[in-house]
Amino acid sequence: MEFSSKLLENAVYEMSQLPGIGKRTALRLVLHLLKQPEERTQNLSNALLKLKQDVNYCKNCNNISDTEICEICANPKRDKSLVCVVEDVRDVMAIENTSQYQGLYHVLGGKISPMEGVGPQDLNIASLVKRVESGDVKELIFALSSTMEGDTTNFYIYKQLERFNVVTSTIARGISVGDELEYADEVTLGRSILNRVPFENSIKAG
Repeated sequence: MEFSSKLLENAVYEMSQLPGIGKRTALRLVLHLLKQPEERTQNLSNALLKLKQDVNYCKNCNNISDTEICEICANPKRDKSLVCVVEDVRDVMAIENTSQYQGLYHVLGGKISPMEGVGPQDLNIASLVKRVESGDVKELIFALSSTMEGDTTNFYIYKQLERFNVVTSTIARGISVGDELEYADEVTLGRSILNRVPFENSIKAG
């Protein structure tokens, strides 16, 4: 792709580093921003910088938050004995959109993937074990994507928690095998949460 301006080329390159954005899409977005009033572009730039500089991660569940404790963890109406284990913040948003779940969350920050160099030590697993060890958690719901990496992560956590008196369940397989959780429709995802099954059963089924 030939550029008539080095400034344009640099902007397109940076935009194309975003996931799912190719060079042509990046060019279209950059040209769109170029046509906008300077104030609008400045607002976007300021919002991204402020997000990067000021964002917090909840010290309980690792969800993105404006405060030390996120609104979900701070809500006295949520069931603190029930914790849903998810890969990232997008999954929290997806489950919250179903309005079917009233427990808390634990955001791992990814999945175990030896191919990508991601091991258990790279995820928020140790803090999850500590939450269970405190005795407040009675049930863990594994809600990772139905992929090999997701299943590996589920099993690893399950083995880490075997010595504790905690129920482990997994969302029902209304979610197709291989699907990412964030792309599931709200009805299917909501039913999968409500119709969760004991994790031991999912191991036997596999």
